[in-house]
Amino acid sequence: MSLDPQAESLNAVIRQANPAVERMLSARGRAIFFPKLGVLSQSAEAAGKDINATIGIALEDDGSPVALPSISLSLNLPAADAFPYAPSPGRPDIRKLWREMLLKKNPGLAGRSFGQPVVTAALTHGLSMAGYLFADPADTVILPDLYWENYDLIFGNAYGASMKTFPTYTAAGGFDVEALRAALAGPVGKKIVLLNFPNNPSGYTPTVAEAQAIIEALTAEAVRGSAVVVLIDDAYFGLVFEDGVIAESIFVALCDAHPNLLAVKIDGATKEDYVWGFRVGFLTFGVKGGTTALYDALEAKAGGAIRGNISNTSNPAQSMLVRSWKSGAYDSEKQQKFDLLAKRYRTVRQILDGHPEYAERFVALPFNSGYFMCVRPLHADAEALRKKLLADYSTGTINFGGVLRIAFSATPTAKLPKLFENLYKAAGELT
Repeated sequence: MSLDPQAESLNAVIRQANPAVERMLSARGRAIFFPKLGVLSQSAEAAGKDINATIGIALEDDGSPVALPSISLSLNLPAADAFPYAPSPGRPDIRKLWREMLLKKNPGLAGRSFGQPVVTAALTHGLSMAGYLFADPADTVILPDLYWENYDLIFGNAYGASMKTFPTYTAAGGFDVEALRAALAGPVGKKIVLLNFPNNPSGYTPTVAEAQAIIEALTAEAVRGSAVVVLIDDAYFGLVFEDGVIAESIFVALCDAHPNLLAVKIDGATKEDYVWGFRVGFLTFGVKGGTTALYDALEAKAGGAIRGNISNTSNPAQSMLVRSWKSGAYDSEKQQKFDLLAKRYRTVRQILDGHPEYAERFVALPFNSGYFMCVRPLHADAEALRKKLLADYSTGTINFGGVLRIAFSATPTAKLPKLFENLYKAAGELT
């Protein structure tokens, strides 16, 4: 199909700045653009005029947004921060603040090239928009074999890409970097890699040495000539409970690794700030030598995809997050919740260490971070065990293809010993 001149213009900017990044774009990604010549631009031109009959919202005679009092009473926000539309790429203040917070949480980003975060309707939507921009039906997404099942819906069902998995762990229990290298092997071309640390469902984050090996493997593929898109699902960023594990996002090194490697950080407030229902996430691009023009073009394409998909993300949710981040209480409140999850993590460790007999019926897969850990039943079918736990022990777990995921994040600390005791007993009854 013929492309809109606005899309062609963005593609030309990307091509001039980095031809490899243009090769990474899907057909949808090449065709999309953020409209600057239609309704939005005409509304922008009318801003501040005495009479502005361009905006698709309703205003009171005094110019404030029309709002139902019964709804307004539930919000501790000015009407202007709650009821009007937010811009498709997100409110400028939240985008600026999140970039500043990325630098604070990842000091290694200082001096590196990366763009301005684009606001998405949380992580699922951010991943979907990344799929929109980069995944074609002929493409393959390379990822560990322990992965969030929603990836199948996002990249497979929605965009037609196939999934190519490699073993998450080595026999010794570390991240299997050699398996990643093997998955990258083959003809030089476009490669899409999806990484999620801390991992859902396993609760594993690579050690410093493993992360360096992952970076080297991906960079080597870019050096070989492939156009490598690395999608980084940082949903559980910051929830690391052990020393020797990478504390910063792997985006830090990958965003400045090679001109043929585009790192796309997908993160948000959902888990980091415990606001699951707010649906506010971010999409951030980084590539070695990336220019402002390149990032502006990619962000315009992302903004266009969002506008054509959901129009924009919740304005009141963005406003409430900005208020929280600017409050003096944010850092201490965040630490309190981290300490709660860290305590549950340590409790799980103590339970497993204190009950060596549990290893006769299930083995805990390596875990060191996040919301979850997994166990592999040794003598029972995982799905049968899941159902028995429900029926006879009033205990719910998730079966992920032969392993059971346990969300210690959602389990009261006092109930964790009972959870594993139930698991041990139920597994014994099925042996």
